[in-house]
Amino acid sequence: MSQDYNQFVLNVKRLTGIDLSFYKEAQMKRRLTSLYEKKGFDDFHSFFKQLEKNPEMLAEFLDRMTINVSEFYRNAKRWEVLEKRILPDLTHNKKRLKVWSAACSTGEEPYTLAMILSSFYPLSQIEILATDLDENVIEKAKIGLYVERALQEVPASIKEKYFTKQGMFYKVNDQIQKTVTFKKHNLLANPFEQNFDLIVCRNVLIYFTEEAKNLLYQKFSDSLQPGGVFFVGSTEQIFNPQLYGFENADTFFYRKK
Repeated sequence: MSQDYNQFVLNVKRLTGIDLSFYKEAQMKRRLTSLYEKKGFDDFHSFFKQLEKNPEMLAEFLDRMTINVSEFYRNAKRWEVLEKRILPDLTHNKKRLKVWSAACSTGEEPYTLAMILSSFYPLSQIEILATDLDENVIEKAKIGLYVERALQEVPASIKEKYFTKQGMFYKVNDQIQKTVTFKKHNLLANPFEQNFDLIVCRNVLIYFTEEAKNLLYQKFSDSLQPGGVFFVGSTEQIFNPQLYGFENADTFFYRKK
């Protein structure tokens, strides 16, 4: 790690509490170098000096650092597995589930969860915790307004039932929005709530180092109830699930023993 970037990592941790050393260095460095060059800086040192005194640039830096690519029912076949194979077992004899959408980005994932759970419970009984590191995306998620492209995988019946067209956008209806509580949360630094029945964390762990992944798998396992399920993204298979107290429930689904 170059001295300039190394110092930048330490400074960012001091300023924001975010530890960049847990992210894959080459990817993060490339992303941040292109950002500071675009802003007219020559190195990480001068860029950080500006981040300290410019809240708007700091917000943009945090936005660039967190990866916000999302859509409803992303990788639709996986959501079908959740609905048809995983949830019937999880919901059996349970009045409600404790559910967490971790690193939820702009809200498509937790709202998708609410829509799927509505086949099993009345909306008044659905409560989903949705967290992200980036306050900007949380604010967007709370508004619940999306471009049409984000809805391309949504089944027609769900689109009709839970969305209203507003000009060029689609708005998630109030009943779905009320099921989700958004909070800021740093996966690597903050404690996890306990006793979840279902945790969804998809297309995020791919950006972390192996050391950080191992730490997070264990933290996720510890925060699930026995029999609870951890659902990961389609590039994030856990190759030794037993190390973390998991067993395979289906491809990309892990059940806590």
